[in-house]
Amino acid sequence: MFDPVEKLKEFIRHPSVSADPSFKDGMVGARDFVAGLLTSIGFNVEVIHTKLHPVILAERHGKPEWPHVIIYGHYDVQPADPLNLWMSAAFEPEIRGNRLYGRGSADNKGPLMTHISAVARLLERRPDLPLNITFMIEGEEEMGSPSFPLFLEQYQHRLRKADFVFLSDTGIPREDQIVITCGLRGLVLFDVVVTGSKSDLHSGLHGGVLRNPIQALAELCATLHTPDGRVNVPGFYDDVLEVEQWERDELAKLGQSEEQYREFLGIPAFYTTKGYTPFEATRYLPTLEFNGIGGGYQGEGTKTVIPSKAFAKISCRLVANQNTTKIRELLYSTVRERMPKDVTFEIVDQHEGTAYVVVPPGRSNTPKDQSPVLAKAFRAADTAIGEVFGKPPLYLREGGSVPIIADIKRVLGLDSVLMGLFLPEDNLHAPNESFHLGVMKKGMRASEKILEALATR
Repeated sequence: MFDPVEKLKEFIRHPSVSADPSFKDGMVGARDFVAGLLTSIGFNVEVIHTKLHPVILAERHGKPEWPHVIIYGHYDVQPADPLNLWMSAAFEPEIRGNRLYGRGSADNKGPLMTHISAVARLLERRPDLPLNITFMIEGEEEMGSPSFPLFLEQYQHRLRKADFVFLSDTGIPREDQIVITCGLRGLVLFDVVVTGSKSDLHSGLHGGVLRNPIQALAELCATLHTPDGRVNVPGFYDDVLEVEQWERDELAKLGQSEEQYREFLGIPAFYTTKGYTPFEATRYLPTLEFNGIGGGYQGEGTKTVIPSKAFAKISCRLVANQNTTKIRELLYSTVRERMPKDVTFEIVDQHEGTAYVVVPPGRSNTPKDQSPVLAKAFRAADTAIGEVFGKPPLYLREGGSVPIIADIKRVLGLDSVLMGLFLPEDNLHAPNESFHLGVMKKGMRASEKILEALATR
């Protein structure tokens, strides 16, 4: 059995930034490292090329009647900039206290290594384990997984034979409280570009005879919410399902303080829809947010112009049962109707992702056709995590989006068990990213117990 921490250090040393072509060698190094490690523990490994970065497909197959789990992860990481804010080199891992620092340590190399190590330890102890295992590890997650849906389509004849997907690419609130994420919000993103005159104009010579594109855009944006914070788009909430009481009860177990949350955000007050706590609003309600807005002079001092163009970048987080195509149509119709008529404008499509929800067994809204192996996996997670971490997991929706989870459900028909392993202080996507080695050690034991329980009749 290899040393998991030393292997994680080796993994981090490959600067696998998928979005930047100058990191091509790091991407190849990380890919070959994972492929070699999985080969060394007895898996049949294929490196499947895509238009950008390959997917690693590693299989250990026995009898068809054995349970079959797919373990997902990604070997790419975010850029490390700004480098001057790192206390140690981003791609030279360093242990300080109980943390291993380095880009990708928590997202997703540490959690992925946790599962690889658990599988290696389990198979070393039980080489005849009656469990089919497939590792599916991509290299484009940090850039939106553009090649992944096509990969799923092309290999679905092999992957649909599995019972569920197991992964760790979500968070936990504390090192002693694991959360299994059972819901992720979807996404619709678009830009609005408003044009007034054919070029920037002198505001003294021409002000008062035309509508400023910034003004037109601001007037539009101001109509998109009601005073109580709801999205003011007709039909936007039509398909939103009511939150189940068990979900509210589960969230309440976190024991989070609204005042501490407010102070953490550094805001004077919450702006939350009536009937929902701030913690519920970020998980159970859809949103419309302005992610960027611009137009005119942005430099120091002044420049008295009426700009020719202004733009806004808008995103919507969607919840289960909302359809991305329908929401996009409602949004665009609203923009067209409310935009002032004395300017021209363009709506630019950006990417989207479908919301995802899976319900653990025994809840009031558990689907009756849920896979028995999936239900067994949830129960195994309850037991294993309770034994290892000292308390059972909480089952919570998360406010963020992981579109590939919905893609897996759509193409393969498989649900996912998302066992969170990274902490708020792990600084994902930021300087001084780290992974808690205590969580890694316990995560390995929990993962090993869950997988072994699946193979037990």
